[in-house]
Amino acid sequence: MREDVEALDIRDVTANWVNAEVLQRQIEERIKALADLSDTPLFFGRLDYLHAPGAEQAEGAEGERFYIGRRHVHDADGDPMVIDWRAPVSQPFYRASKKDPMDVGLRRRFGYTGGDLTAYEDEHLSDPAEAATTSKLLQQEIERPRVGPMRDIVATIQPEQDEIVRSGLSGSVCVQGGPGTGKTAVGLHRVAYLLYAHRERLARTGTLVVGPNRSFLHYIEQVLPALGELTVAQATVDDLVAHVEVRGTDDATAATVKGDARMAEVLRRALYSHVTMPTEPVVVVRGSRRWRVPAYELEEIVRQLLDRDIRYGAARDALPQRIAHAVLVQMERAGEAPDDRVQDAVARNAAVKAAVKAVWPAVDPAKLVLRLLGDAEFLAEHAEGLLDEQERKAVLWAKPARSVKSAKWSAADAVLIDEAADLIQRTPSLGHVVLDEAQDLSPMQYRAVGRRCTTGSATVLGDLAQGTTPWATRSWEEALSHLGKPDAVVEELTAGFRVPTDVITYASRLLPDIAPGLTPVASIRENPGFFEVRGSSGPDDVIAACRELLSREGSVGLIAADPRIPKLTQALASAGLPHVAPGEETTDSTRLTLVPASLAKGLEYDHVLLDEPQAVVDAEPDERTGLRRLYVTLTRAVSGLIITHSAPLPAQLG
Repeated sequence: MREDVEALDIRDVTANWVNAEVLQRQIEERIKALADLSDTPLFFGRLDYLHAPGAEQAEGAEGERFYIGRRHVHDADGDPMVIDWRAPVSQPFYRASKKDPMDVGLRRRFGYTGGDLTAYEDEHLSDPAEAATTSKLLQQEIERPRVGPMRDIVATIQPEQDEIVRSGLSGSVCVQGGPGTGKTAVGLHRVAYLLYAHRERLARTGTLVVGPNRSFLHYIEQVLPALGELTVAQATVDDLVAHVEVRGTDDATAATVKGDARMAEVLRRALYSHVTMPTEPVVVVRGSRRWRVPAYELEEIVRQLLDRDIRYGAARDALPQRIAHAVLVQMERAGEAPDDRVQDAVARNAAVKAAVKAVWPAVDPAKLVLRLLGDAEFLAEHAEGLLDEQERKAVLWAKPARSVKSAKWSAADAVLIDEAADLIQRTPSLGHVVLDEAQDLSPMQYRAVGRRCTTGSATVLGDLAQGTTPWATRSWEEALSHLGKPDAVVEELTAGFRVPTDVITYASRLLPDIAPGLTPVASIRENPGFFEVRGSSGPDDVIAACRELLSREGSVGLIAADPRIPKLTQALASAGLPHVAPGEETTDSTRLTLVPASLAKGLEYDHVLLDEPQAVVDAEPDERTGLRRLYVTLTRAVSGLIITHSAPLPAQLG
């Protein structure tokens, strides 16, 4: 298939060089999408239907066989050899069971090592004599050691995951999932499915994956290309709102107030305070005639625009046309016959421009936020009844900045500027947005993401127990309301595929304190893994534990509180243990990653060494946030966890 595309001759089918460039780029993208994956076979399953799908299920009718893979593969004659996992005919591979065989006689799973098929396993779903069993190959694939970036899960998608993956484009979905339930993978595979089922529409409107940080995006970036999807953009929330350079930071109180949804109304009030009612008429001179629009008529026009509740900038653009229309009405009454060109000319008249500038001035969003944060009186006027005095003091700059460029903007300030920019000019909407690790977003950040899918849909992924910011989401209903998707369906994943039973059971001791009422994850792993808590007398014990874990197969993550990272970096260097930072590629020779606790979310390692749990808690602004951060770090392991500590463990861990 790839050779056929490479051999295409486009010289006779392109009318000009522009068409040739566009077509050549499309061909290059197609070639990329057809790239071989050296460690992955083209198919991972087979379905033998009792009857041909869609045909009458008559007595003696022949069945049909399909191989299921990551993408569609056809032979030289165009006949399908492998069916895309997203196709309707592939669905029973994930959903069929002994109770509901879905007309499947045989389901075969293939096992592979390094790209070579090495095993297969059959289930005769329609044979009542064969008992239902747990797939060994499925367990092995789930528990396969992880080195390098995240991989796809097309061979291991479970029925409850498949339901979410294949849900329609029109509705938004929120997935609450504990550690290791596969929510990130479900979200990425949902994008791949939607691109398959609605390719033309999403090609026009675009798709976006929003992650918590660059390390996380680097970790997941190969999943969609491995499925042949190359057009999905990836960004952090900070990337989306990057109107100014972020050089400053806020304390927890200031960041919480700035992230509160009430700030949207403060900004709206501050913006529209620039609109003033006209007190003078507009006089337009054309040739020997003077046309006068009185102040009361101008005021009526302004009030109509305010009542329409359209964007500030759109209303400002409409105002000169409205004034020009009032002039044209007078011209027609006087017996003239003006057309659209006359109206446009009047709208560009100097007197009309001057009136618009005075009544509805242009506003720069960054300058608006600059004034709000630097001018106590201006903030107090527009935050009246919304923010109390303490909250206003928290967000005011101690030393007001002189200009937009000299200001030390924080990440929360950038979100405010994005809100202001949207009040002035509508933000373009995408067709679908996936928002991962959503529990950490502030209401204002939810609004920033939500306005990028106002006419599209969203897949929201997160775990309330892993909210590690002081403003972390309290409930999905509240979060979805801020996102602008209050009707989104909330699904909960509770089956754990990644974290071993002993590890998730230990970590779940924190749930009553950090997320009461949340269903604990139940690990379905047959391999219990290993779990150990050790007393430590210093860095030497940590290094020894690292060496012990590196003697095993797979990746190793050394996770510690952020303030302890420099000390551990020095200890690893002195011991001659090479390591990488989160987001950097691990290799067979360098399998150890040193992970600050603040960056651990969303990452996974075969073996984890967690250093000083109490230090992880103490590094956060409050105990609940600290315990949530600890919950995150405890649940990054796929095969085993060692905890080392010299200080006492948090009381919640017993």
